[in-house]
Amino acid sequence: MKQAKILVIDDDEGMTELLELLLLPISSCILVANTGAEGVELARTAAPNLIILDLMLPGMNGWEISRAVRSFSTCPILILSAIDSPDIVARALDAGADDYLVKPVSSNTLIARLNNLLRRPQAATGPLPLLNQFY
Repeated sequence: MKQAKILVIDDDEGMTELLELLLLPISSCILVANTGAEGVELARTAAPNLIILDLMLPGMNGWEISRAVRSFSTCPILILSAIDSPDIVARALDAGADDYLVKPVSSNTLIARLNNLLRRPQAATGPLPLLNQFY
């Protein structure tokens, strides 16, 4: 059975470690990038099935990363950000993101949203298992 490959792009190493710990036992291959440039390169070379992206990164922000990834991929992008503003959410979605969650988010909500994105046809070339539910 094919497993989901998830790329986490966030400059906060504590957050990437937390997401990696949360997702590793329930999904598959977790790739981590702590800079925007590294994230775009991994998105290009590793061809993930889904990207979890923070908006506020130094050098290259989440909007720029989304646009860069959209130039070569239809991989679903979930924004996970501390910014809770309808204007920012709209701007992120316009830049190519598929969904937006505000930190902190419950594990159940995060997994449900990831499953929703993984069910979309552009998420994979074949069927992927859904992530385990915590509830």
